[in-house]
Amino acid sequence: MLTNALLQAVNPLAAAPGPSTTGPAFPPGNFLDLINTALQNVSATQGAATVAQAGFAAGVPGATLSKALVANDRAQVAWNATVAVRNEVVSAYQSIMNMQF
Repeated sequence: MLTNALLQAVNPLAAAPGPSTTGPAFPPGNFLDLINTALQNVSATQGAATVAQAGFAAGVPGATLSKALVANDRAQVAWNATVAVRNEVVSAYQSIMNMQF
């Protein structure tokens, strides 16, 4: 369940309403492709936040403070989810390395 929540935070398209599926939010493939796609989505979200902030600061028509703040919050949530996943992976790795056979 945590994985689905993190994937939805990282991939906005996964959170879109639609037909209910029991499979993953990403198409089947290797793990590296999944990680690369998730990191690209986080990077795109951060880029969108930067553009929204710069647009508001420059006074671009249609750029509002609320849009900039929402974009910034989305980027922050995506980054926090990425860090949480990294921490879990590191913790799992350390647990495996501490196992004695």
